[in-house]
Amino acid sequence: MTHSPQISSPRSASPQMDRRIEAKPARLRVSADKGHLFSTFRELWTYLWPVDRADLRMRIILATVLLVFAKLVTLVVPFTFKWATDALTPLIDAVAQGKSEDYKTALFATPLVLTLIYGGMRIAMALLTQVRDALFASVAMHAVRRLALETFEHMHRLSLRFHLEKKTGGLTRVLERGRGGIETIVRMTMLTAIPTIVEFSLILAVMLYEFDWRYALVTVLMIFFYMGFTTKATQWRIGIRRSMNDSDTEANTKAVDSLLNYETVKYFGAEDRERDRYDKSVTRFVDASVEAYNSLAVLNAGQAVIFTLGLTICMAMVVDGIAKGRNTLGDFVFINAMLIQLYQPLNFMGMVYREIKQAVTDIEQMFEILDRAPEVADRLDAKPLQVAQAAVRFEDVVFHYVPERPILRGISFEIPAGKTVAVVGPSGAGKSTLSRLLYRFYEPQSGRITIDGQDITTVTQASLRAVIGMVPQDTVLFNDTIGYNIRYGRWDATEAEVIEATHLAQIDGFIASLPDGLNTSVGERGLKLSGGEKQRVAIARTLLKAPPILVLDEATSALDSFTEKDIQDAIERMSRGRTTLVIAHRLSTIVNADEIIVLDEGHIVERGRHEHLISQGGVYAQLWNRQREVDQARETLRRAGEDKAREEALV
Repeated sequence: MTHSPQISSPRSASPQMDRRIEAKPARLRVSADKGHLFSTFRELWTYLWPVDRADLRMRIILATVLLVFAKLVTLVVPFTFKWATDALTPLIDAVAQGKSEDYKTALFATPLVLTLIYGGMRIAMALLTQVRDALFASVAMHAVRRLALETFEHMHRLSLRFHLEKKTGGLTRVLERGRGGIETIVRMTMLTAIPTIVEFSLILAVMLYEFDWRYALVTVLMIFFYMGFTTKATQWRIGIRRSMNDSDTEANTKAVDSLLNYETVKYFGAEDRERDRYDKSVTRFVDASVEAYNSLAVLNAGQAVIFTLGLTICMAMVVDGIAKGRNTLGDFVFINAMLIQLYQPLNFMGMVYREIKQAVTDIEQMFEILDRAPEVADRLDAKPLQVAQAAVRFEDVVFHYVPERPILRGISFEIPAGKTVAVVGPSGAGKSTLSRLLYRFYEPQSGRITIDGQDITTVTQASLRAVIGMVPQDTVLFNDTIGYNIRYGRWDATEAEVIEATHLAQIDGFIASLPDGLNTSVGERGLKLSGGEKQRVAIARTLLKAPPILVLDEATSALDSFTEKDIQDAIERMSRGRTTLVIAHRLSTIVNADEIIVLDEGHIVERGRHEHLISQGGVYAQLWNRQREVDQARETLRRAGEDKAREEALV
């Protein structure tokens, strides 16, 4: 069988890959003042004022200009209301006194014009505000997109240890809430808080001009007590909100975990147990939510009482002024309209504070993730890996996940270019750890790993992983089509190259039998395919990647004997001419390896070819004999089952 030249092994990472390595976005740094509003907004400002987007900066400038105009128009609205009211007084007197129709008609014109002006001002205020919000929407969502994307990328840069410790459902909820929290902070600060502060200042100036210092003092005190109460109540509610978030994350995590393990739940008839487990989490979320709603009712009631007291005092002072001849009926209407108009932004300020504090709480975990440095990171002087022969070497490698439990204790071996080395041993011996170290998911505590003499800690991770292909024991596929999953090996591959890879992996016949061919969906984690079919997809994907180095991590141990033979044939063809590390569970699959290394308790206890190790009668020979006994027992059971089936068929 002839290999397609397009699927030949690359010897170095591509220039495109190198450029992607260098183009890493700067992560958000908030460790110094994490959770503080002003420090958070300071960090967000670089996203709100992007130096590379002149169009977005111009939108901010235009939105600011519209903000000023909108607030000036807002200030004029109560004045037009006052003027219209004062203009109505002579008309009301004329009607009461029975004046002539011509006289009343002359008096009617002024309040009518002022009423129309009042309506026009309110329309202008609404239009200016909406246009301003529309202009700023692109700026806000651009910031949300950049930060969400940066967090997503940073999650992928974090080490395998981080992802093994975290639960996927919880991480997606952190990302979702953080994205919503960022949008809230941007929207509330730029579209509500700043305009409201401008309006506060203008209203206080008008009160000093139109009335006297007493009205301004009452208004300031009302605002002071209003905001003080809001701050204290919101601080109380933050703990409730945090508890609600935690229970929400827990419920979502349990739901995702249970649904991902749908088959296991069915195997053990554990539907009721899973329902009760999920219900406990949801109940905690519901209890926290009810407490949050109750606390919100207390907050809203207190705010309404404080504002109404301030409004009532100011209106009472105007009544006193009218009685003493200092004020007019228009002033009474004016003070009511001005303070009612103030109530909306003041209520917004309470909402703004609540929402922003809650948003900061929501993005705390997102910031923690962004602030967490990757356990394995490229050095500043890291260069792309240059592969000529693809010879791999482990030199006195020592590694542990936790200091109390050493995994590898000074491991040294070499995989010569184009050769196959298999690693066997009992569970927990450290076999799979070798592949994780080679991929730089972790780094050894001492010793080093080299490829063609280059220490892999001195090269970029992307270029290292570009030259290694992995066929794992448990192939997990994306919930997409077969073609998508195969093309994942090399996204720019042509259709002909994809078909050639399926042919080499011996899955082309199966794909041809499907109505939708390569466009057939594989389902969640590839559950619509059998184990052998998933493994063939993984082999085709790796063939398409065409790496000079292969890692086979117990790639056939979970398959039946017949499927294993077919998959093993495909793997052997894929391994020809490539440097191959085989992590083996079934020893029958590695009898032709150029060298077999036996690990036990972190040490290499035996090494050599299959025949040599069998003749020694050591650990490998014991493993071989034990596995043969198991295989013979399985074969006996299989034959007994076939005999019974034949007997039943005869009956």
